[in-house]
Amino acid sequence: MNDIVSSYLATWNATGDRRKKLITEHWAETATYTDPLAEISGHAELEVLIDGVQQQFPGFVFSAVGEVDAQHRQLRFNWGLGPDGGEPLVVGFDVLVTDEDGRISDVRGFLDKLPA
Repeated sequence: MNDIVSSYLATWNATGDRRKKLITEHWAETATYTDPLAEISGHAELEVLIDGVQQQFPGFVFSAVGEVDAQHRQLRFNWGLGPDGGEPLVVGFDVLVTDEDGRISDVRGFLDKLPA
């Protein structure tokens, strides 16, 4: 399950062809993502969402915070978004569900800390 979280966060940190490859390899084609600011489905909408976050927070990186808790095909974990190696300015909590092939099929995100 830690590999799934690593691939998930790598997707949010990647750009260009690297991100496309990560999405194709680790996300189901019909994957959905929902958080307080977005509700999308599919690879194309995911690309647009990630581009928007990267434009809003240039140079920031997503990183795991704490341990991953998993059962069956679902897992939950905390993450931070901030300068590489620095204190996260955004902190959240995500629940991922994988399909039978281990690809991410559904994400439910919660935002615990946002910048003012």
